[in-house]
Amino acid sequence: MPASATKPLRVAVLADSDTRWKWGALTADRVAPRDVRLDGFLLRGRATPTARQLGEVGVTADSLREVTAVEFLRAMREESYDLLVLALVGGGVQAMLHGLKRAWEDRPRRPVVVTGYVGVVYEKLADGLLLRHGADLVLANSRQDADRFRAVYEGVGADASSVTEVALPFLGGAAYEGEHDPSAKQGRRPYTVVFAAQPSVPDSRRDRTYLLDRLVRHARRHPEREVLLKLRSKPGEHTTHIEELPYQKLAQRQDLPPNFRLVYGHMGEVLDRTDLLVTVSSTAALESLHRRVPTVVLTDLGIREALGNHHFVGSGCLASWDQLDAGHRPEPDPEWVARQGVAVGGSYETAFDAARERIAELLGRPGGLPPLTPYYTPVTAPGYLPGILARHHLGPDGTPLPGAPVADREPGPVRQIVRRAARGAYRHGVQRVAPVIRRMGEL
Repeated sequence: MPASATKPLRVAVLADSDTRWKWGALTADRVAPRDVRLDGFLLRGRATPTARQLGEVGVTADSLREVTAVEFLRAMREESYDLLVLALVGGGVQAMLHGLKRAWEDRPRRPVVVTGYVGVVYEKLADGLLLRHGADLVLANSRQDADRFRAVYEGVGADASSVTEVALPFLGGAAYEGEHDPSAKQGRRPYTVVFAAQPSVPDSRRDRTYLLDRLVRHARRHPEREVLLKLRSKPGEHTTHIEELPYQKLAQRQDLPPNFRLVYGHMGEVLDRTDLLVTVSSTAALESLHRRVPTVVLTDLGIREALGNHHFVGSGCLASWDQLDAGHRPEPDPEWVARQGVAVGGSYETAFDAARERIAELLGRPGGLPPLTPYYTPVTAPGYLPGILARHHLGPDGTPLPGAPVADREPGPVRQIVRRAARGAYRHGVQRVAPVIRRMGEL
């Protein structure tokens, strides 16, 4: 066997937030046909993860650095990789596909390019998918998503062969073994209810205050239980989505009972002690279902596309706080769950086989791979594509624009201070000014 077929694959992951870094790095590990050397690149922006967030994600790399889009493209032009995972928002993926096409135009061989979604796809389906078109593999996290993705591509006349069914890469952990008896001998933990919060769902102060009030009320109603509010980030940090009204700040105005706590940390570790997972529409619900933990998707605020809980229609998990307080426990529908790629016996272990085989085939293709061919071009989307590329300082042909920011070295003290000040101003605008303007607009 040639040495090239046994040495570790060189893999790069470009991510723009903590959750996308987690998805990208774990996906790379699962779809690579053999051992990898992983280089991580964090795209500089509003959601660039902090050291604390990276530590909480718990995913390591052989190297990890923060880059601008132009610096990343230069690295991809100068260095040789076998596999590249783009773990970005749709516009970022599209910009990188065009930039990479330009950067690799004189290269005899290029990496296999993979992209996909961090979790449940419940909004902007066509928009997000077409922005990801052009990658060699567009990963679908379930059979249902794979069917939907192919239908969108085929419906606009785009090549749908890139759509590859996998599963969420971070599922796992021990299966739920049943609730602990609160009257059991000393040392057994109490029945634990966890509410998995989301940064942007719901987005109004009234709705977020309502959910917090109901959670606190549940804790008072059941003093023998431990009630946890699982938070994604600390105030001032950003994740994949913007959080204008952190629950931490809303909770400061509450007289919280002793059995109620705010917690951070890895979701898998929290699920290790969870007896009931409650959420509006978080991907944590799929993690919970995969482990057979009783799971509730709330209907209190309605079943609406804006909330994302419409994705769970047919799941058997929809219920309200009133029903939960009365003792109701939903039973997930096996067929629905199976279509989501979770809780399906041992099939999760083989969920990435097709992607792995496809990548191995592309890596071994004689003569290398053809140029990247995104659906959007200056011909098919002349009024849309240039703006997407310009946001990443790229011209219509994917070439870096004059004056595009680069970072040849670590920023000096003055630049660091300016960057922190800019991010602080952005956070202040998101968390303080924007809600005030929105409320004024509602008067």
